[in-house]
Amino acid sequence: MWAELAQDALCDGDEIAAYAYARTGYHRGLDALRRAGWRGQGPIPASHAPNLGFLKALALLGEASRRIGDVTEADRVQEFLQEADPSLLA
Repeated sequence: MWAELAQDALCDGDEIAAYAYARTGYHRGLDALRRAGWRGQGPIPASHAPNLGFLKALALLGEASRRIGDVTEADRVQEFLQEADPSLLA
């Protein structure tokens, strides 16, 4: 849901709203991953359907960050995506 809102906001040219939606999806997703036993490192495979919302929100957070000029955050997100599931960036 949050990733969809972020995507819609980006399409509408509202980078700040997109960032806020994506950031919310990212944090909610982290909470869900931790409840499921993820300890803050290691793979988060896109092939596991429950991970998709988090990974989409993360990717959109990176895009929104880049668009608003927060290159440091965008780069951090890119590294996180690479660690989570390298196939996402292939």
